[in-house]
Parts: sequence; structure tokens; C-alpha cells
Amino acid sequence: MLPTVTAPRPEEPAGGPPPRSGDGLRQLLDLLARGAPAEEFAGPAAEAREAGAAAEEVAAVEAAARVALSIRRTLTQHREREAELTALFDTASDLAALRDLDAVLRAIVHRAKLLLGTDVTYMTLTDETAGDTYMRVTDGSVAASFQQLRLGMGEGLGGLVAQTARPYATGDYQADPRFHHTVTIDGGVRDEGLRAILGVPMRLGATVIGVLYAADRTPREFSREEVALLSSLADHAAIAIDSARLLEETRSALAELGAASETIRAHNRAMRRTEEAHDHLTDLVLRGADATEVAAGIAALLDGGILIHDADGTELARTGTDPLPPPEQAVSASRSSGRAVCSDGTWVCAVLAGPELLGDIALTGRAELDDADRLLFERASIVTALLLLLRRTAAETEDRVRGELLYDLLAATGDSGSLASRARRLGMDLAQPHAVLVVDCTAASRRRLLTAAAQSARTRGGLAGLHHDHVVLVARTNEPGRCAQSLAAELGKAVGAPVTVGGAGTEGGCGPHALSTAHGEAHRCLSALLALGHTGHGAALPDLGFLGVLLGDHADLAGYVNGTLGPVLDYDARRGTELVHTLDTYFTQGASLTRTKDALHIHVNTVVQRLERIGRLLGKDWNAPARSLEIQLALRLHHLAQKL
Repeated sequence: MLPTVTAPRPEEPAGGPPPRSGDGLRQLLDLLARGAPAEEFAGPAAEAREAGAAAEEVAAVEAAARVALSIRRTLTQHREREAELTALFDTASDLAALRDLDAVLRAIVHRAKLLLGTDVTYMTLTDETAGDTYMRVTDGSVAASFQQLRLGMGEGLGGLVAQTARPYATGDYQADPRFHHTVTIDGGVRDEGLRAILGVPMRLGATVIGVLYAADRTPREFSREEVALLSSLADHAAIAIDSARLLEETRSALAELGAASETIRAHNRAMRRTEEAHDHLTDLVLRGADATEVAAGIAALLDGGILIHDADGTELARTGTDPLPPPEQAVSASRSSGRAVCSDGTWVCAVLAGPELLGDIALTGRAELDDADRLLFERASIVTALLLLLRRTAAETEDRVRGELLYDLLAATGDSGSLASRARRLGMDLAQPHAVLVVDCTAASRRRLLTAAAQSARTRGGLAGLHHDHVVLVARTNEPGRCAQSLAAELGKAVGAPVTVGGAGTEGGCGPHALSTAHGEAHRCLSALLALGHTGHGAALPDLGFLGVLLGDHADLAGYVNGTLGPVLDYDARRGTELVHTLDTYFTQGASLTRTKDALHIHVNTVVQRLERIGRLLGKDWNAPARSLEIQLALRLHHLAQKL
């Protein structure tokens, strides 16, 4: 019980009676009334002591000061608790009013920072798929590395809270051995400059959905009241997060339901449009429209440019756009997926007949396609497949007819009048000069070469087909050499590999026997080109100079070679020597003994001995200019004959 407070007396002169305890008690009451700091409550007792008050009076004032401090602490705790409860109610009210999950999370973290007065507050949420927690929201953070942290279960303070569903606090995290420190987590905490950290779980039933944190950049201890306060806020936060998620899911479900209804309606409209477009394009094809007309129809439907390529990448039709190379990677991707794909702003769809690639169709000028237009574009590829199949069937039929006529002409079978009549029906006039062209290409498939040759034959008004394992063309021209040269370049470009062409012409008309004869000459010309290493070129026999003359119909090559080199050839055959090889090397090296012995890797005396033997076999004048020219020509023909 406090001592009785007496009424104040009139001031007494200096040196009067000492102050009484009632004065000190009144001062303590005043301090309580105005909520003075705790350190001021020692003042009244000190003043009484300095004024010489009796020991009993001083003791009474000190006892009263202790009681006053106790009362002050109680009042302070009540006020703090009241403020916390008010803040929690306000928080609960604020969170209940929020409908956006991101806004809820930001509000929770910001409220925690206001309630605990820490430097930083933040929140991590549990990622059930990855099995860890990730930083979701921060308030007061400045370090990017900290804001991007992920904590595995049991790692760091937060990972331990998430794993155990219990709150944890540390006065100095970096020095606290209770936690599983990792380089990434410690680095992020160090970059943020955090020392004291408090983390509490956010739970929904037995499930921890995240962790709420409060942290300071200076070491300190968190009180039980602070742990309880942050835990209460975390409980409210978990409920608010769950409510926001449920509301968001409900909204999403309603939105998806509405979107699904609209999607169904749009899909029905798109299907009707696609079916109408498909019927229109199919009708075009069945009425005999060519590739250009079909491309124009597709371009009009899709409001873009259209290109159609065949399986070899040859452009078949183009409208509303510039030429483009065949998009091989995009075609491959479309072929694998069965859908149209976009490549550098161009939509590409493979044109298929079952697993077979017939070509591709490309759409330009439409960087974006909605589902309806994409479906229409894919339907257009089906119509294009029908077009290409019909086109191929017609071409194969025509090529078969032309190939049969070509075989009969080259084999010189059948009545010449009947052959001429069949040729006229295919647009050929056998009374005009023609050329027979024999084609060779080992680097391309025979089918691809034949397809390209058939296309070239049609542009030249001629025939193409297989004859004796070679692709053969008959084309109207009176310049077989120039025609062979241009055809080699044209076919080489088409198949992407060197193509060699031997040609021969007919004089006047090209009856069956004339074509058969020209075929044999063209075949010899092709063999000569290959033997001479002229792969990738085209020529007729006159283009080969003296070799062409010698390879003509009336040339006796074997007799010429045997008459010129016979003794040396026989000597090598009987004795297994290399006199012919030595002679050829000698002329190749410019009649130099030194270069010849280096080329043959033998001693110069051996070269001299071999040449003397050759002189005895061929005669002393073998090295004279005129005779040496004949010998060199015979050597070339001998090597050519071995290769033919």
C-alpha cells in the first residue's frame, strides 16, 4: 500500500524542513501519467537523497519507484498487445478485402515489416513439383541474388522451418551452427547484409505452404512476443492465400467455361469455313486447274503469298510473293508433326500422300495464324497433295508412252510410218534433225535423274527414258554438242550433282536407223568424256578433236594402236615389263630423262636402257617429231581403250 499523500504546504525558506516522501510519490504519479521513459523514475529518490531526506523517506520513494516501473511495464505491455491485436484485426480485415493473390502476398509482407519494425521482411512459398521453396515477395530487400533464392527442404533457416513446420530464430545467422549452410543461401544472405532472422511457417492444416520472415541487418534476439506476433500474422496470411487461390481458381474456372463456349462457337465457324474452302479448292483441282490456279485460290483464302514446291524442291507455282528456296528444315518438322510450322515468318506445310513426301506449300505475309487459318492452310496442303498426285499420274502416263516410243526408235523396231505417226501425236516431227543425248550421273538416283530429264525433254519437245541402263533423251536440234553442253548444266543443277552428257546428231530426218546409229555414237562420246576425266560436261564427238574423229563410226582404233605400238605392247605382254608405261611417262615429262626417272622412281641408267630397248623395237626414228606425235596419240588411244 502506497504511503498517504499529504496536501502541499507553503514554500519554506531555504534551510527549512527537508522534502517529504509525499513529494516524491507525487512526482512518480506525474511520470506515470505522462508515460515518461523508465530512466526518469529514479529521479525522485535521487532528489530526496540529495536533499537530505531521512533514510525511511528515501526508501519509501525507492519502493514506490519500483512499483511505478512495474505498473509502467504492465501498461506498456497492454498497450503493445492492444496495438498488436488492432494491427492483426486490421491485417485480417485488409487481407479479407483483397482478391488478387499478388496483392495479398505483398500486403502480408509489408504488414509484417510494419508490425515488427525490422529492416527486411520476405516470404517463400513451397514448390511441390521441385520439392523446395522459392522467394516470392520481399519488402526492404536490395540484393538481386537474395530476391532470387531457392531453399531446398532442410537448407538454411527457411528450409528447416518448411521441413519441420516450426518457427526458428537466430541472432546472427552466419555464425549459427544449427542450420545447414549452403554457398548459394549464405551468399544471398551476405549480399543482403542480414544478421538476425526469424522465420515462421504458414500452414494450412498439416501442410506448410510457405515461410514468413522478419530480419534485421544487425545482430539481435527475437522475443517470444515477436515470434507469436509473426506466427499469428502467418496464420492469417495462410488463410488469406488459400482464399485468394480459391477465388482465383473459381474465376479461372468461370473464365475457362466462358472461353470454352466461345471456343466451341469459333471452332464451329472455323470448321464451316474450312470445309467450304476445302470443297472450293477440291473443285478447282477436279475441274483441271493447274498448280498456279490452285496457289491463287489458296492465297485468296488466306490473304497471303503462296509457293508450291515438288519433292525435289522445284518451284511449281507462285503467287503474291518472291521466290524462296525450299525450306528443308521446316518441311522436315512439318512432316514429322503433321502440322504446319512457322520458319522465319513463313508458314510451311509438308504435302504428303501417306508417308510419301510429294512437296511442300509455303505461306508468306502472315507472321501469325490463328487456329482457324492454320487449319485451313493444312487443309490446303491436302488439296495440293491431290493436285500433285493427279499431276504425277498424268506425267507418268505420258512419260511411259514417250519412253515406249523412245525405245522403239532407238531399237529401230517397227514400221517407220507407224513410228512417225506415234511421234506426231506426241508433238514430234521426225523429218526434222534431232540429237540423241546419253546421260550419266553416279551421284544422283536414277529416278531423280530420269524425272529431271523428262522435264527437260518436255521443254525441248522431245523424249526421255531409260535405255540400256542409261537415261537417254531425243531432242530436236541441229547442234548436238551445244545441246549436250546445256543439258549437262541444266540436269546438274536439277539433281545437285555433276551430270555428264554425250551427244550425237542425225543428218536430215531422224528415222529409226538414224537414231539408233546416233545413239551408239552418243554412247561412245559419253564413254570418252568419262575416260578423259571430263565428268560434269557435255559434248558431241566433233567437240573432242582428233579423239572424236578416231571414235567415229569408221575409225579402226585397235588397228592404229597395234600398228604404232604393237612391238612394245607384245614385249610387255611376253616379259611383264613396263616399256609402255616408261614411254608414256617419258613423253608426259617433256622427254626429260631426269624428270622421267624421278616420276618412275628408278635410276636414270634404267630409263636410258628402257628407251634403247624401245628404240630397237619401234625403230631408230621413234623420237623424231612426226613419229613421236603418232606414238603419243597411240598411247592416248591405248589408255582410252582400256577405260572404255
